[in-house]
Amino acid sequence: MATTKSAKKAARVALRKQARNKPITSALKTRVASAEKLIKSRDLDKAQTATVSAISALDKAAEKTIIHPNNAARRKSRLMKKLNQAKAATKKA
Repeated sequence: MATTKSAKKAARVALRKQARNKPITSALKTRVASAEKLIKSRDLDKAQTATVSAISALDKAAEKTIIHPNNAARRKSRLMKKLNQAKAATKKA
């Protein structure tokens, strides 16, 4: 446990920031997961919309430094890669 006055204040501030960021992070995870689920189910029209929504949420979270910008970029890249692979597989079939 924090002993100095400044450490106690830093702990309080960290808890406030955590409480503020938690719902945003949770919503972000939900959007990404729903986009991935739609991609897996091959519902590409809805998946495209969900992916755009997830990318927007990732960008906003990175802009507010809730997640690191490189983390957002990596997750957007992986999501788009999955979507594009699903589209390519649909075209082949």
